[in-house]
This record gives sequence, structure tokens and C-alpha cells, in this order.
Amino acid sequence: MANSFSENDILAKLNSHSPGFIKLLGGQIVAADLEARSCTFTFCVPLDFCHSGNIVQGGFVSAMLDAAMSHAVFSCDPSVERLSSLEITTRYESVTRGENLLTVTGWVRRMTRTIAFLEADIRSESAEILAVAHSVAKIGRKA
Repeated sequence: MANSFSENDILAKLNSHSPGFIKLLGGQIVAADLEARSCTFTFCVPLDFCHSGNIVQGGFVSAMLDAAMSHAVFSCDPSVERLSSLEITTRYESVTRGENLLTVTGWVRRMTRTIAFLEADIRSESAEILAVAHSVAKIGRKA
């Protein structure tokens, strides 16, 4: 769906409405590409969310991936009011370490009026893929 807002407008709106857990995990939205239907975050996860020293707990890895996927939907379609995950699959490819800059990008692969098919990945500072996710989500639209 066409959007009359600039990327900066979208970023400001998304960052101002970000759930608290994103800030707790050291995250912020840094890009929204309307043509690619993607949204990119950076995260620098504090050690409080790690185990075994600096390894980010897997649930937080999935949460970062889920946030990028859902924000990709919100950024590309202003009629979406809410999104509920129906299924999320996360594949861990390497260790995700806390206190390192992580780039998390989510994409809308396909979207109907009521369902979105989404993908995301987390990359290290050296661009190594650390984890990937696929999701199916139910879309709630504004009346």
C-alpha cells in the first residue's frame, strides 16, 4: 500500500511508539525501506540479558527478530493497527553476544488483508548471520 510519509517520519513514529523491551535490549529502529518492505534495528544487548558471560539468551534473540518483522509490517502499511504472531520459527546459526552492535532486519515477504508472511535476520558487526526467523502473523486493521 502506498504511503505518503517519508522514511524519517516513519522512523520517528515507530521509535516513539516502541515497546519498552526494545529499549531494555539496547535497540532502536534505524531504517525503514518502503520499497523493500523492510525495517532495520540496531541492538546492543546489556549483559543483564545474557548467560554464560555474554551470550544473549535465545528468547531475547527471538524477540529482536520478531520486533523487526512486525515493525516491517507497521512501516509499510499504515492501515495495520495490530499484529499477532501465529507462528515464529527461529534458527540459531551462531552465538549472539551481548554488548556488541547487532543489526536486525525484518522483511514482509507476502501480505494479504489478514495474514503476513515475514522473515528476519540478526547480523554481527562483521555481517555474520547469527540467527534467522520466519513468521506468520494475523493482521488487525484500523476500522
